[in-house]
Amino acid sequence: MAAVLTAGACSGTAHSDKGGSTSAAYHLTDRTPAATGQLDSFTWSIFAEPTSIDYAYAFDYPPSQILSNVCESLLRWNPDLTTSPNLASSYRNPTPTTWVYKIRPHVRFHDGTVLTAHDVVASLRRHLDPAVGSAWANSFRNVKSIDQSGELEVTVRLKKPDSTFNQEMAAGPGTVESAATLAEEGKDYGSPKGGVNCTGPFSFGSWNPGQSLVLKRFDGYWNPKLKAKAGQVKFVFLSDATTRVSAFQSGEVDGGWMVPTDSYAQLRSSRVGKLYFGRNTTVADEVVGDLKGPLGDARVRRALLMAIDREGIVKAGAGGVGEVADSLVTDNVWNSAPAATRKALLENLPRYPYDPAKAKKLAKQAGVRGRRITIATSPLDSQSTITTQAVAQAAKDIGLDPEIDTLPPEKYSTLFTDPAARKGIDLFLTFWYTSITDPLDMYTSLETGASTNYGGWSNKDFDKAVERAIGTYEPAAHAEANARAQRIALRELPWLPLHTQPVSVFLGNRITGVRPSIAYLYYPWAAEIGAKG
Repeated sequence: MAAVLTAGACSGTAHSDKGGSTSAAYHLTDRTPAATGQLDSFTWSIFAEPTSIDYAYAFDYPPSQILSNVCESLLRWNPDLTTSPNLASSYRNPTPTTWVYKIRPHVRFHDGTVLTAHDVVASLRRHLDPAVGSAWANSFRNVKSIDQSGELEVTVRLKKPDSTFNQEMAAGPGTVESAATLAEEGKDYGSPKGGVNCTGPFSFGSWNPGQSLVLKRFDGYWNPKLKAKAGQVKFVFLSDATTRVSAFQSGEVDGGWMVPTDSYAQLRSSRVGKLYFGRNTTVADEVVGDLKGPLGDARVRRALLMAIDREGIVKAGAGGVGEVADSLVTDNVWNSAPAATRKALLENLPRYPYDPAKAKKLAKQAGVRGRRITIATSPLDSQSTITTQAVAQAAKDIGLDPEIDTLPPEKYSTLFTDPAARKGIDLFLTFWYTSITDPLDMYTSLETGASTNYGGWSNKDFDKAVERAIGTYEPAAHAEANARAQRIALRELPWLPLHTQPVSVFLGNRITGVRPSIAYLYYPWAAEIGAKG
């Protein structure tokens, strides 16, 4: 830890490689050097094996980074966090509750069949079926109907205006699969046996459970600008962080996303490849899982946040690469807001600077001295461990009696899906990203009754602000409603924002071309990787 603290002692301010200061702790890279040629294949590390690659359940890093190269959505979320047409060549919004998508002609699925409007309808309607249990069902909460309205046209009608719906069509909710394949594969769809049949630059090849998953270049891909440069990609499942870093160093794998933070210094000086950082929409948060215990008092939540040495967490836990978070979302998700509005809303946030003395006084006023709280963690990596220890120390400093409950990874994941698993857990760590460039992707998660509102927090004014933002398309009014919701959330702190950190990716010396960005979860990043000159 001492070495990491030393390496991270300089400023955490991010600068682009284009003219950025060389004294910064890290640089954001828009694009790695362009590939100079084709590759037969390359290998890629992934920290966990997906349970399924069915797009309806792909709601996490492992399945999404695979599917982004195989399946495509109606729209595309680009590495610069903008949105553009994709399988939908165009779209229009003739009324506040109607979205019409023109489907791109002559696009073929991997089995050679042609994409039709019927395939789009069947793919989107799956999210409405309770029997499917889609992880993206909330994105369709305001959908009234999805119908074919022309030979290559699909119309979605909403129950009420929803400013996020069309944006979501560039992420998992907008994914299109062959209707025939969905019907034929049934429960095998998305499994090692059934695979998937989509339209992306790579097709599903094979899946060796517990070992690896292979994608093959699809020579019939419709978009020449994103035609794959590699003949195949082999994803190798390496759950141990040390093993992943060793695989980078030995050349066993050519690259990987989500590089372990405690290896940053080592990989920066490596001769076998290069470490890059890119745009992200992720915030590390401590989720308040029990609002009936000591943390049910907002004063205690504020006191705890002020007592957490978040700069220390960035230095020791994130390798010095990141910044203390003043919000539950990153600044770049406000890009669509008018400049003047964006500047004002980012400056007028409730802030909680590190102040242990003030934190102790506030906690004392709340009368929680000696109360036990349980902080859940999992030995996923050193960052999670360091963060949890820092939060526990802060809780102790303000008079609480913290206990750390270390859970195995598979049990820890149930905290996000099973209310019973959260019983008795006061805090647990998440690295929460948005899938669209809009703060609403975070704040809708905290509405009363939302499945992602893990602590059961409820605030009527917050709900009203969120619903107003959802129903407002005009940029300035939309941003103002979003800003109101943000202020309430930061005043009440149902989640405690810790820090932001950029996307990390390691590329071995034989490959290049990737664009480092959180968009890798939905953008066909592997198609741009080729030989390095």
